[in-house]
Amino acid sequence: MDRLWTPWRYQYISSAPAPPEGCIFCTKPAAQDDEANLILHRGRHAFALLNLFPYNNGHLMVAPYAHAATLEEIDQSTADELFALTRHAEALLRRVYRPQGINIGMNIGSCAGAGVAGHIHMHLLPRWVGDAGFITTVGETRVLPEELSTTLRRLKEAW
Repeated sequence: MDRLWTPWRYQYISSAPAPPEGCIFCTKPAAQDDEANLILHRGRHAFALLNLFPYNNGHLMVAPYAHAATLEEIDQSTADELFALTRHAEALLRRVYRPQGINIGMNIGSCAGAGVAGHIHMHLLPRWVGDAGFITTVGETRVLPEELSTTLRRLKEAW
């Protein structure tokens, strides 16, 4: 397949906001606009938010407020809450989306695949048998049946 025509995606692509200056994991919680920034939950030391460019519906992240590039840079209270929120988010995703599996992990450092290498964050990615079907494998395109605003609402209600 040489071309995949998706004219309905133009509105989404053309209306995407410009990337923020600075670290997204610092600027998003500081903005105090949780809905616009897809923040699902705020804890004392860490918060949960949706991934703006998800691989699957329900793809969320948990990050500390502290700007730290590695786990060893955060204090024990922050680490404890980071993992407590990750555990809670895993249970939440199982309850709301009923995935057959969940990828949970961090990419620490740009060579390890971190898109935001200066601020650690945990990814939680629901998975289903067959979620890497034809369009994903051949077309290198993700098909997401749910809008982020719907995902945010569903997960906030269940949190």
